[in-house]
Amino acid sequence: MPGSILGTSVRRVEDRDLMTGASTYVGNLALEGVLHLAFVRSSMAHAVITGIDVAGAAAAPGVVAVLTAGDLDLPAHHGLMVVNPDLPRPPLATDRVRFVGEPVAVVVGETKAAAVDAVELVEVDYDPLPAVVDMEAALEPGAELQFPELGSNLAAGQRSTDEDALADAEVVVRARLVNQRVAVMPMEGNAIAVQPGDQEHDLTIWVSTQMPHGFRAQAAALFGLETERVRVVAPHVGGGFGGKAGMLAEHTAAVGVARKLGRPVTWVETRSENLVSMPQGRGQVAYYELGLTREGVITGLRARVVADSGAYAGFGGGLVFASTQAMATGVYRVPKLAFDGAVALTNTTPMGAFRGAGRPEATAHIERMIDLAGAELGIDPAEIRRRNFIQPEEFPYRTPSGVRYDIGDYDLPLREALRLVDYDKLREEQASRREAGGPVQLGIGISVYVEITAGGGDEYGSVTVHADGSATVSAGTSGHGQGHPTAFAMLASDRLGIPMEKIRFVQSDTAVVPRGGGTGGSRSLQMAGNAVQGAADDVLEQARKRAAAMLEASVDDVQLTEDGAFGVAGVPSVTLTWAQVASGAEAEDAPLHAGIDFHQDDATFPFGSHVSVVEVDTDTGRVTPLRHVAVDDCGRILNPLLVQGQQHGGLAQGIAQALYEEVLYDADGQPLTATLADYRMPSAADLFNYETANTETPTPMNPLGAKGIGESATVGSTPAVQNAVVDALSVFGVRHVDMPCTPERVWRAVQDGRAGRAADPWREPPAVFATLPVSSQDGAAEATI
Repeated sequence: MPGSILGTSVRRVEDRDLMTGASTYVGNLALEGVLHLAFVRSSMAHAVITGIDVAGAAAAPGVVAVLTAGDLDLPAHHGLMVVNPDLPRPPLATDRVRFVGEPVAVVVGETKAAAVDAVELVEVDYDPLPAVVDMEAALEPGAELQFPELGSNLAAGQRSTDEDALADAEVVVRARLVNQRVAVMPMEGNAIAVQPGDQEHDLTIWVSTQMPHGFRAQAAALFGLETERVRVVAPHVGGGFGGKAGMLAEHTAAVGVARKLGRPVTWVETRSENLVSMPQGRGQVAYYELGLTREGVITGLRARVVADSGAYAGFGGGLVFASTQAMATGVYRVPKLAFDGAVALTNTTPMGAFRGAGRPEATAHIERMIDLAGAELGIDPAEIRRRNFIQPEEFPYRTPSGVRYDIGDYDLPLREALRLVDYDKLREEQASRREAGGPVQLGIGISVYVEITAGGGDEYGSVTVHADGSATVSAGTSGHGQGHPTAFAMLASDRLGIPMEKIRFVQSDTAVVPRGGGTGGSRSLQMAGNAVQGAADDVLEQARKRAAAMLEASVDDVQLTEDGAFGVAGVPSVTLTWAQVASGAEAEDAPLHAGIDFHQDDATFPFGSHVSVVEVDTDTGRVTPLRHVAVDDCGRILNPLLVQGQQHGGLAQGIAQALYEEVLYDADGQPLTATLADYRMPSAADLFNYETANTETPTPMNPLGAKGIGESATVGSTPAVQNAVVDALSVFGVRHVDMPCTPERVWRAVQDGRAGRAADPWREPPAVFATLPVSSQDGAAEATI
């Protein structure tokens, strides 16, 4: 609308507190009489516990208690989602340990130092067992079993029927694709403080979480409490990225200790703890076979994917059957899809969600296959994508995996990205370098993606205008750095005409915000934003009726003026301020307040295109990113500054996966990347300036027309960079390089290519796929509009 604040770059209102240290995190809380927890963690990846001697630690100065699983008797439970109902995880190990870093006992100290020191005094006797670290090896016959009673290391699995999705293909390209395990690595690790009962609540929990209301529901259920008697507060949260979704083992143990001792307790994990205990992300090996005509038109896709769930069937393994399968065909018209998935148990840190949670994996797989197909058929990467795009007039579009895409124009961001990067000129430069034969070659990588955000369901939002003319906005989502206070204040200010500096934002406290789904899956603006906008509209109508009575005018004649006052049409000299209207409402015990639940029927599907330009030193294998152009379409844009911030953060993480990051274990299950000295997370010095842009294709799924943006750049960037590296090496006959594209891996690919023995990207998938139960679908699914 003319004069609307929406669509403009507004600086974040929350940054002053963050930059000056005025913000409060769990680690800053000063609870009276608080005790500090430190966990005794397993040094073995797989072993039977034969004894735990806590006497020395219990006698240490400042130690209040040392507790094991038998002392606390806590319920075993699952994470955010259940992969296998028969494999819940005990908060403290019972008979055996299943990964290095698993909590075995908890030391309770008067100070953190006392607790940490006493951890070294706990003696745990182990009877070592062989560890299974590799997800594919875990599914081989004879592999050591994590749960002998289960009979295998298959946590879950299903396959399509025998109908051949490749029957109509004239050409089939095949590849084994690795989406390596990565650490979530938020700036603030996991943290919790627990206060046992008071008059209002049986339990008060301050926790660094993305989903306070979900955390409350899980805690109440686990400890047999009424939900209303549990209060959960998430103060400022220093990043989540999926790693802070759900109640973890350490959280449950902390609650159990507080209840047993009747005193408040706190635990803030160290960085080394974070790298072995916070659920990790990605971790898939995909066997893809893409069928095409000789003209490059897709005829079908067969996908067999192994997912690593880590120990205790970590919920991240189950993403293969959720978003990875849902988004398997990407932006392309794929007539037939056969998708099989096998979730493996390994003696490694349990898997969870990481920015994108299954969607980056799906995009990385299909975008590599499209490049392989283009190379096989001699078709330019941009052109083969265009030949297979779902077309704008086909939306809403039902994919063969059963997902309904809302709206899209996939060539729109591709055209813009190619224009911004000057694609034709880059290809000319690449040809010149190849002709010159120098050691530093240029690579150009393209990806076009679609991802799924929000899903269907409800979210809460409220608006209250106070007697002084200020307003309070609340939402059931829970921000951890995305800019929620700014975005929701903008929506209320736009509707009500109240300046943003007079709007207070409340979130992440279950005693103040009655319900909410929290933050995950890029859902906040399209769900809570629409709820806040709807609540603001409701409050505005209440205020117009109140103003009409005060002005003795018809409601139809009362309007909100440009300066945020209520006036009567045609009578500009008589107005009422928000303070006057709200004061009148409060005087009659009818405050101006509305709290609503916004409902969205289905998910939305942001899309975009990324182009990566890299240099590869073929003598050393070093990859140097030169440019990265990201054109992301998240529907209607509320605040371009917030969108750009999300793009930049997502790009950093997506590019890092392509080039640098990987969680590694040795053959005995010992982590090799348990510190930042070993885990290759890039610093600002390793990255470069990104080029971001947007197209806007509003969704019909919600009034704002908004889709998610928080994970899009991570989805789109990784395959663009990987494709660029392979493109640079294609002059040597190299067809594929697994991620991360490290100097050693790239150098070896160059050497093999120069020697005429470039590796075949395909090998036969594990035999387990032939024995999986058949899914409920009848034959390979087919795409419909």
